[in-house]
Amino acid sequence: MPRLQILELPEGADDDRPPFALVIDQADEALIGSLLCTKREDPDFDLASRIGARTVLVFEETMEIPANDLPVDEHGLPLTIHIEADTTVFHEQVEAAARWAADRLRTHPQL
Repeated sequence: MPRLQILELPEGADDDRPPFALVIDQADEALIGSLLCTKREDPDFDLASRIGARTVLVFEETMEIPANDLPVDEHGLPLTIHIEADTTVFHEQVEAAARWAADRLRTHPQL
């Protein structure tokens, strides 16, 4: 059965969203032939542009994309990592802005 994978590409200056290539591997000859025939029969058919990809790569072999590997724990389950943001500086900035606004209102009540 064919697999679909996304290969993220380096982002360029003009990119409004991250570029990618669609990789179809483990494709049988019928699928490959179908994609080729559709392109020949309908020159406007461009799977890559229809899905927003830079290109579509199709292989009969299995293609492993290391970036798509999920880290797993000792039980073979996907490893999840919980990350907490350090918002200390943000809180300090908000408090400073609130103090500034309160002082401004006290010294300039007409605002």
